[in-house]
Amino acid sequence: MAKEVTTLFKENSTINLGIGLPTIIPSQLPRNHSYIIHSENGVLGVGDNPTESEVSATLINAGKETITVEKGASFFDSSMSFGMIRGGHIDFCVLGGMEVDTQGSLANWKIPGKKITGMGGAMDLVNGAKNIIVMMRHFSKTGEPKLLPQCSLPLTGKSVVDYVVTECGSFKVENEKFKVLNLADGITIKELNKSFDNEIFE
Repeated sequence: MAKEVTTLFKENSTINLGIGLPTIIPSQLPRNHSYIIHSENGVLGVGDNPTESEVSATLINAGKETITVEKGASFFDSSMSFGMIRGGHIDFCVLGGMEVDTQGSLANWKIPGKKITGMGGAMDLVNGAKNIIVMMRHFSKTGEPKLLPQCSLPLTGKSVVDYVVTECGSFKVENEKFKVLNLADGITIKELNKSFDNEIFE
């Protein structure tokens, strides 16, 4: 999934990576890439995941995971970081998700009745970044599809998602459908649509 997400990035882009699955993306980037990775806790120039000898407790991302930084990286406070986000200076944001619907709405911060860490910067990111990519599992632990005609969970943002990448494939949200860009081996559009009365994948 991470490798598939990287095919959606444009050269020289600034990229914010959410917690969870998106944090594995740096390990899939080419060694001399032109991307600048942003973390909303105040880092611009996040590098690859650290080796055991590189780990530093003072270098972390927004998910409190240890990171490395690229040459020329900069550090700043939250107000500057969110000024970058709200000012439209982040080209791509990759977030995890609980549900995405055909209108491009995202639910990724709350399940009623369950304790969840919180929304973090997601609500700012989905409205401030120029392109939103959701990287998540296609099905829940109970086998229910997470790409839906309409989200049932509280929304993080309405009509904000541009692309979704799951273990089943990559999709563009377009004309109230999930337009297939690429399917994983053995997956068919018919199989993805079988849970719904109307076809939402095309």
